Amino acid sequence: MSKAPYVPPKVWKHSAPSGGQFANINRPIAGPTHDKTLPVGKHPLQLYSLATPNGVKVTILLEELLALGHTGAEYDAWLIRIGEGDQFSSGFVEINPNSKIPALLDRSVEPAIRVFESGSILLYLAEKFGAFLPTDLAGRTETLNWLFWQMGSAPYLGGGFGHFYAYAPEKLQYPIDRFTMEAKRQLDVLDRRLAESPYLAGDHYTIADIAVWPWYGQLVRNNVYGAAEFLSAHEYTHVQRWAEDIAKRPAVIRGQRVNRTWGDEASQVPERHEAADLD
Repeated sequence: MSKAPYVPPKVWKHSAPSGGQFANINRPIAGPTHDKTLPVGKHPLQLYSLATPNGVKVTILLEELLALGHTGAEYDAWLIRIGEGDQFSSGFVEINPNSKIPALLDRSVEPAIRVFESGSILLYLAEKFGAFLPTDLAGRTETLNWLFWQMGSAPYLGGGFGHFYAYAPEKLQYPIDRFTMEAKRQLDVLDRRLAESPYLAGDHYTIADIAVWPWYGQLVRNNVYGAAEFLSAHEYTHVQRWAEDIAKRPAVIRGQRVNRTWGDEASQVPERHEAADLD
C-alpha cells in the first residue's frame, strides 16, 4: 500500500486523469466533447466499436448469424478509438449517450433504431433474426439468466481485477486480493454450471455463451490480463473445455479480428465492410 494513507476530502473534485492505462477514457460528466458525424456504410447494420471483450461479443454474433445464412446481418464495422476519445463525438453520443463501445445503428427500419450496451445488442440481434436464443420459456429464461449474470459480473473482473492487476499505476495488495477472490468465485460459478451442460443455457450454444466467452473464456486461455497462472485457471477444467470448444468456431475466429488494432498484423481488421475483409 502507499506509505501515506489516502484521506478522502469532504467533497471530491476532479483534478487530473488518474488510473494508469486507459485513464483518459473516463471523466465525471457525460455528453460530447466535440462535433463529428459518424461514417455510414452500405449495409443495414452499422457497428461502431473496438475489439475489446464487449466489442467482440457483437462481431462474433454477427459473424455467427452470417454463417447461418442471415444476409440481413451484413454489417459495416467502424473503428472507435477509445484512447483517442472517438466515443465522445457528437455522432457517437447520439447513438450511445453512455459513450461506451459497442454501439449499433439498425438502418433496416425507418426510423433507424439505436442499440447500446453489449447485452442489449446481443438480445436485439438474437430476437431480430430468431437465432441463438431459445424460443421456449425455460430455455429463453436460462439464456437470459446467464446473459445478465455476465453483464453484472464482468465489471468486477474488468474494472476491478483487471484494472488493479494489470493497468493500475501502482500494485496494491488490498484491491488485488479483493477482486481476485471475486474473479475466482465467478470462475467457480461458471465451472460448476459447465459441469452440468456443454453450454451455459444447456445443450445449445446461445448468446449467453457469446457474452461470457470474450471475458471468461479468454481469461482462462490467458488472453485477458495475462493472469491465467495467477488465477490457477487450469483448475477450472469445465470452463477450459468450454472455452476451447468455442474458440474453434469459425465465426468466433472471424469476429475476434474485427475492429482489432493490436497484436500480430494478420489478426487485425480495423474496419469490416464485407466478408472478404476477413479472408
